[in-house]
Amino acid sequence: MTLRKSSGVLPAVLAWAALAAERPNVVLIISDDHGWTDYGFMGHPAVKTPYIDRLAAGSLTFTRGYVPTSLCRPSLASIMTGLWPHQHRITGNDPPGNARDPANRTAMVNVFRESRSLAGLMQASGYVSHQSGKWWEGDCVCCGFTVCMTHGDVSKGGRHGDDGLRIGRQTMQPIFDFIDKAEGKPFFLWYAPFLPHTPHNPPERLLKQFTTPGRAVAVAKYYAMIAWLDETVGQLLDYLDRKGLAQNTVVAYLADNGWVQLEGQQPLFDTRAKLSPYDAGVRTPILVRYPARIKPKRDEETLASSIDLAPTILAAAGLKVDPGMPGINLMDVGKLARRKAVYGSIFVHTSLDIRNPVANLKYRWMVRGRYKIISPHQPMLKAPIWEGQPATHWGIEDEVYDVLADSGERKNLARERADLLQSLRQDLDRWWKLD
Repeated sequence: MTLRKSSGVLPAVLAWAALAAERPNVVLIISDDHGWTDYGFMGHPAVKTPYIDRLAAGSLTFTRGYVPTSLCRPSLASIMTGLWPHQHRITGNDPPGNARDPANRTAMVNVFRESRSLAGLMQASGYVSHQSGKWWEGDCVCCGFTVCMTHGDVSKGGRHGDDGLRIGRQTMQPIFDFIDKAEGKPFFLWYAPFLPHTPHNPPERLLKQFTTPGRAVAVAKYYAMIAWLDETVGQLLDYLDRKGLAQNTVVAYLADNGWVQLEGQQPLFDTRAKLSPYDAGVRTPILVRYPARIKPKRDEETLASSIDLAPTILAAAGLKVDPGMPGINLMDVGKLARRKAVYGSIFVHTSLDIRNPVANLKYRWMVRGRYKIISPHQPMLKAPIWEGQPATHWGIEDEVYDVLADSGERKNLARERADLLQSLRQDLDRWWKLD
């Protein structure tokens, strides 16, 4: 009896082991406050990113990638859940009231945990996982990670000062140790270093490379921070190579939101980047490298979104994609060809109502082909983006831009192209119609 039972169990165990061995590892690299133009492979005249350039050369590279919102926490939540912010309802960085109050923090984290996470879905299928860098949603073991560096508790310095933020700036060793301890199990690695995010305090050796006559020190520091990020990406990719893991590892890269480094001390909102609905805030290149299955290609036409990463990763791992995820598997050429637009929304920094996204909404936006619509949510135009900022500092009427001809979004076509505005607005309302 025992022998018959064992003979049935052993093949099942072997089959599971074989399936696990075939599944790819997944490395998700997310830079922090990084302008979409600020890479060597994107043509920047001064920024040097040789390692990310190498990754791009070996990847399916979408130069017209977007994140749905230009603020850290909701952007990261969309990457992890594969959902729009108004679906997972993490729309701001902080809850109403005192962000350090445990009850307020817990209430917002609980909202996030009502959505299924990519890490949890992968853990359920046998993946081990490691979190490092930016993380907002409390104890990330509860979200499916098996090893966590960032506790996400603001009262303890979480997200802006705990051990998880040492990664990249101080060491890469915890990641290397995790890879070594995986011992043949498929692994998922969340590498979201606090780079090139402020404080812009790069090593002097890097700052010297970008310090030139006529360039503001603040700009040189930002460029050097990007070079520092790039070095850590190179260290991670080189480690995968040395361990013989690169061929069967999916490496995805993007930035959580944009950044424009001004020369002086102008307010952040002057950049039209972070927290704004403009491309300087929401656009990012999106790279996916998977040597075993993806042929490298630079795609300068197809629209991609960070919500596509969850279905792409799940499909690459041979896992069922949650039908509630609105994104597209980036390896599915047919579906990508049928995509007409990508969408997004901008909210206040500190939420007014953690369960009602409309209460926090300032703008909806959509890119369809070469045109972009930015539509203000009129009831919220008097609400400041965050405490201390002027209430209305971007547009107060619908805006339309040809983002291919006008990448800085300075020539508003809304009034002279009323027909185009109406068509874009109809498509935007079909995506998320406000009651």
